[in-house]
Amino acid sequence: MASTRAGALPEARRRVGSLLEEFKNFALKGNVVDLAVAVVIGAAFAKIIDSLVKHIIMPFVSLLLPTDQSYLEWKWVVGGTEVPYGLFIGEVVNFLIVALALFVFIVKFLGFVLRSRTAAPPPPSAEQQLLTEIRDLLKTQRT
Repeated sequence: MASTRAGALPEARRRVGSLLEEFKNFALKGNVVDLAVAVVIGAAFAKIIDSLVKHIIMPFVSLLLPTDQSYLEWKWVVGGTEVPYGLFIGEVVNFLIVALALFVFIVKFLGFVLRSRTAAPPPPSAEQQLLTEIRDLLKTQRT
């Protein structure tokens, strides 16, 4: 009985070591680290956009619409329950700005970068042209 326990301990250590090694390889890959950085930057960007909407854009919307209240106080009362549609409008504006920023960055900027990377291949060198001619001559001699 003691011998089976002694044999199981190294096997368990090997499995734990293997699991830790796999996790280290996963967690420290460049893609995972890049993704983590993107999430942190995205969260900071979302806070900036949120502040822009709440403190600059929506107060201007409140000024442009003829009302005595700010958008934060725009609400309908239905059966004694308040429905704060002003807050919803603020969140929709927030979403639209984030979506526009992502569109501009991903589609226009990165799309431009990706298109420039996939430009036409360079013309073949003199050696490649010569090898192509030799290949074509050999093909015509076979037939």
